[in-house]
Amino acid sequence: MNAFKAYKARVPIAWSPNLYITLVRGIPGTRRLHRRTLEALRLRKCNRTVMRWNTPTVRGMLQQVKRLVVVETEEMYKARKQEAANHRALRPPLVVSHLPTPSTDSSL
Repeated sequence: MNAFKAYKARVPIAWSPNLYITLVRGIPGTRRLHRRTLEALRLRKCNRTVMRWNTPTVRGMLQQVKRLVVVETEEMYKARKQEAANHRALRPPLVVSHLPTPSTDSSL
């Protein structure tokens, strides 16, 4: 599953005072109005996230560029960041012994 589908699978359900908006599609080739809207949202590069208040103005802007962005609530954003941090966390080293295992049978 690519990143875009993973984002889209997390649809915001609960109301949140803050919205986390991530640009997941590129700006080149989009309409001028959409580029201006993304500029107003301060989204300039792909996979960048900004936090905006949940107001009717911002929701209208998001409705205009909904195919380019992904919207998350605060809880979803924190859960995704925690999941990514756990994935990047240091793991204990894998120890492989290439020596033959000692035999407990001493009949030789």
